[in-house]
Amino acid sequence: MLSINWRSSAAYRHTNTIPAAGFAWEYLRRDDEYHRDFQTMTRMRKPSASRLDQFSARWGLRFPERS
Repeated sequence: MLSINWRSSAAYRHTNTIPAAGFAWEYLRRDDEYHRDFQTMTRMRKPSASRLDQFSARWGLRFPERS
């Protein structure tokens, strides 16, 4: 777990200058359920497109399209 003091406004001052995607990542990376889902996805050799879509939709993730 992070050792940051969540009650200290100085600890989060950097959030005033990061873009929305960076702010979202700061939130998401602290979520234990996200970490469990991510670990499940990384253990799969080739997850199906529907499984990837479910994962992306659950966590609000968007990826650049591949050619």
